[in-house]
Amino acid sequence: MTAVTATGGGPWGRAEQQDFRSRVRGCLLGGAIGDALGAGIEFDSLEAIRERYGPHGVTDYVPAYGRLGAVTDDTQMTLFTVDGLIRAHVRRDSGVWHPPSDVHAAHLRWYRTQRDWGPDERRPGDGWLARQEWLYARREPGRACLSGLGDARMGTPEHPKNPNSKGCGTVMRSAPYGLLVGWDPHLVLQLAVECAAHTHGHPTAGLAAGALAVIVHAVVRGDGLDAAVQKALAHLAVRPDHEETTDALQRALGAVRRGMPGPERVEALGEGWTAEEALSIGVYCALVAENTRHGLLLAVNHGGDSDSTGSICGNLLGALHGETVLPPDWVAGVEGRATILELADDFAMEMTQGPALHRPGDTGGVWAARYPIG
Repeated sequence: MTAVTATGGGPWGRAEQQDFRSRVRGCLLGGAIGDALGAGIEFDSLEAIRERYGPHGVTDYVPAYGRLGAVTDDTQMTLFTVDGLIRAHVRRDSGVWHPPSDVHAAHLRWYRTQRDWGPDERRPGDGWLARQEWLYARREPGRACLSGLGDARMGTPEHPKNPNSKGCGTVMRSAPYGLLVGWDPHLVLQLAVECAAHTHGHPTAGLAAGALAVIVHAVVRGDGLDAAVQKALAHLAVRPDHEETTDALQRALGAVRRGMPGPERVEALGEGWTAEEALSIGVYCALVAENTRHGLLLAVNHGGDSDSTGSICGNLLGALHGETVLPPDWVAGVEGRATILELADDFAMEMTQGPALHRPGDTGGVWAARYPIG
């Protein structure tokens, strides 16, 4: 695909807008597809997966949460992250600019979907995403995500929630930060780190999230995946406590050179329950993918956190190649496709045409109703 080039605040050309929208769609849909492929086998061993589904493991959606193509908390939280980023850019009109606060507010709205029966029309400030009834479902959310968002206090890197937690609940929701292509990569990394502290306080949880964001950012701006990983390593090298995340990425790169990919090679990278292991597996599977179908199936067929590693791999492949690389049968069957595409298109419009959608003092209109800032 043509690289996105309108990154300096100038006007976007038509081809650039189309390319960017395709990559945003690909990133969000790809993540959801990988999530759904792994949802039904998340807690199974590789042996159990092969025993139930054959020597190749799962090759298509399998039942989870009462249907085929069901997504988990990984996709739910990713969507609310996007919602928060859109609102942050809308809020800039008011002179208030603190994206971590808007993302935190969005994640609190996600938390209500895990607690409430359905949307509450008495909260018009929730916006359109929180009114999607299908999102009101518990899909094995991580304990740190629930406890971190169980009260209104926002965790920060200096005073994080769950200081010792480095679960993959940060990295699996952090691809959207990389879609901020007009930002410098070190700011993208910093935003992911700050937002990770809302639920997970271990440095590795934040830096793994930041590394994924930088990789997505680089591929959307036209880099190949290997070059994008090298950029992430360079940004990590100047951060304190980067060693676990750096080692995880280097192990992913090393595994590429060790021969034919397979589930056993994936499992040598870990199980994916921690942030750095999920990152390593997702990156490795995207690097060795012969095509999208091959990469996503490799990312989920292992005895670990299959939905999270599948989601990360899907985010990367979709951002790298755009939505048309995704297998159409999986696109057609993934839960929430219409919502995901609508949100992706809104994000792409906000990033490329924001001034035409809202202006300072504009509190009416369609966009203000979709993304209220009050």
